[in-house]
Parts: sequence; C-alpha cells; structure tokens
Amino acid sequence: MKLDISIYKNRRDDLLDKIGDAVAIIFNSHHVPRNRDSEFKFRSDSYFHYFSGFPEAESVIFLCGGKEKKSIIFCKDKNIEYEIWNGELHGPAKAAKDYLFDEAYSLERLDEFATKLISKFSKVFMVLDDNDSNKNRVHSWIGNNKKLKRSGSRSPEMIIDLSSIADQMRSVKSEDEINIMKLSGDIASKAHIRAMKKTKPGKYEYQIEAELLYEFMQNGALDPAYQSIVASGKNACILHYIKNDQKLLDKDLLLIDAGCELDGYASDITRTFPISGKFSSSQKDVYELVLSAQLKAIDKVKPGNLFTDPHDAAIDELIRGLIDLDLCQGSFDEVRDKQLYKEFFMHRTSHWLGLDVHDAGEYTNPDSTPIKLTKNNVLTIEPGLYIRPNENVPKDFWNIGIRIEDDVCVTDNSPNILSQMAPKSVKDIESIIGTDG
Repeated sequence: MKLDISIYKNRRDDLLDKIGDAVAIIFNSHHVPRNRDSEFKFRSDSYFHYFSGFPEAESVIFLCGGKEKKSIIFCKDKNIEYEIWNGELHGPAKAAKDYLFDEAYSLERLDEFATKLISKFSKVFMVLDDNDSNKNRVHSWIGNNKKLKRSGSRSPEMIIDLSSIADQMRSVKSEDEINIMKLSGDIASKAHIRAMKKTKPGKYEYQIEAELLYEFMQNGALDPAYQSIVASGKNACILHYIKNDQKLLDKDLLLIDAGCELDGYASDITRTFPISGKFSSSQKDVYELVLSAQLKAIDKVKPGNLFTDPHDAAIDELIRGLIDLDLCQGSFDEVRDKQLYKEFFMHRTSHWLGLDVHDAGEYTNPDSTPIKLTKNNVLTIEPGLYIRPNENVPKDFWNIGIRIEDDVCVTDNSPNILSQMAPKSVKDIESIIGTDG
C-alpha cells in the first residue's frame, strides 16, 4: 500500500499557503556508511518524504511562496555507469513528471539556482535539526547574496524552523495515512503472534527476532521500524535492550518490542509473555496490573483530553496495584507525590507515532501546559513495570519486566486500536505460546 502521489503535492500546496511570501528548503538524507565499501540501506528523511515521496538520496526541494507559488526539486542526473552498480535514477525530467513538481533541475546546479531563488524572499524555512551541513549550505547561499547586494540582489533576513509548521501537519493523520498505519499494525501483530507460537525454552532471543523479520517481509513490510527488542528474563528490565543474544529459560518472561515500517509509516507494539507458556502467580499479578493500567490509559484517548491524561490514568492504576502487591509502601498520595513508583515505572506512557517511531509533534503548548488530543492523532499507549533485584522486594518478583504497548488513533468515538490483532489477555497469550515451536 502506498499513498497516491497527488497527496504529496497537496501537502506541498498546503505548506505554501502556510508560509506565505517565503521559501521552504527541504533536504533529503545521504547514504550512511556501514563499514568499508558498504552502506546502510537508504531511508529518506521523514520531512522530505512527507512532502515529496521521492526516494533518492541527497535530493533537495524548494517551495517558493508568494505570487508565483511553485515547487522545485533538485536530484541526480541520469548516469548509466552509476545505474549499473546502484540501480535506476529518475533524473530531473522524470522526477518532475512522476512526482508532480513544477520544475526540476540537476543536483549539480543546486548552488547556482539556490542563490538566485532565495534572493526573492526575506524568510527561509528549513528544518533546524543537528545537520550542520544543511545549515552551512543555506548560510553560504545567503552569504553569496550579500556579496551581490551592489548588483541589486537581496538576501533573506531570517531563517525559521520549518518544523513549527510541518509538525502540526504531520501530527494529524489523514485517512490514507491511518489506513497504512492500520495495515502496518496488522502485519506487526501477525509477527508478534508468530513469535509467541515459535517461543520455547532453549531457543535464543535472536531466533525469535528472526521470526519477527520473516513475518514483516512476507507481508510486504521490508524493514523493521526500529531495532527490535527481544528481551528475556532480566533483560526485560533494560528499557533499550537490543543485544538479543541470550538463551530463553523456562521460568522467564519474554518482552518483545517490535514494529514494522510500511511506506515509511511505523507500527510500534510490545507484548510480554511467559516462555514456558504459563505465567507464575507473581508474573500474572504484575502482568494483569500493567494490562489494567493500559486499558484505563486507552480509555483516556479522546479529543479534547490532555496528552498527559492517559499517562496519569496509567500511573494511578499502577500505584494502586504496587501498594496492593506490597512493592510500594505508603498511602496512594504519598507514593504519587514522592514518585516512589518510579523505581518500577520510569518512562512516559505515550509518544506520537507516524513516519518516525517517535514522531513529529509537540507535547506541550508554549506556556508549558499539555496539548490537547485531536481527532486523527496517533499515539502509543505503553505502561510497564520493571522489577530489578532489591532486598526490599520479594524474590518472586525479581527480574520481572513487563510492558504492553498498542498504537491508538484518536477518533470522535471509541479509540481506534491499530494494533488490536496482537493478543494480550492472559488466556489468549497462554493458548498461543509454543504451539508451533
């Protein structure tokens, strides 16, 4: 499934309306070396992809506002020798035609054209991130204009962060985007089910990771959305564990945080289950507490609610459960006010999801108050508990790490769980584990 090319053009037109009499410059990513004579698989910059869909590295877009509104792409020329080794290039003419740009030129002429193009505008919009090379290039074009002042050329007076506008656009998904993200969620859910079925004691974490990747690719998702976490036993208490090299032991839990990427859009799902196929009493108590917290958080995913409302609902439920399990001592208010729960739950319950796993978009307003959820926002809901060995904690709970994560779209009615195919009740999970091991 891919977005229709006209959608990218419509986004550019929308952005041109928003920037007014200014120019927006959007750079694509470069190839990244993996080691000698080898590169990582190329992935476009998310902003560049959002406004173009064009898949070639190093390309640059100029969106010129004002009276003559137009979109221009600079890309690599056709090159037979290059294409023999690396694959077909569009070339400027085909790029303009296929991706609905008004004009297209060779990337080799970028500096020549850029100096002239920006001289027509007092404001330049670009994504102000950590890429110094892009900033330096824009500054060099502005510097060239300043040298040409005597000949009547002018230079922009300010550079503005494009993300201030683009992030608002990206954070509210279209129906087309939601459909792709739902399919991405379905594929990732199938991968989690396959992983459950293939799990049994004696296998290695990386073998389960291989099952995830197999299911992704068999269903058309050619890449994981991020490095999969396949964490057994104590590894599940390491939030960003990615070594995935330990043997699965009979009495341990297995936490899998894995999603796939489809046409650039990510799914992000976490499930935790017993390697043996049966939760111990302590594992079940903690699991059902995390699941209850997640369900209460999902109930808060509604238009007009604050972004922090799901987190607060999850925290309240976790605190009550931690006190009941005697893992936190004190009253509810004391545990909350002193944040004693953070020994076991130390991360946010949610983040935006889209072209990036931690997608574009603000979480707070300029006055530092939480933003309100809007229809077609997509966010994760992922409470967890991570219980490391501690003399103040009963040994039955040691090394229990549990996270349950789903992808949720805000609607006018009930929340739309894009990852709902992945089972998460105790009964459903226990009925699947190891059935195809």
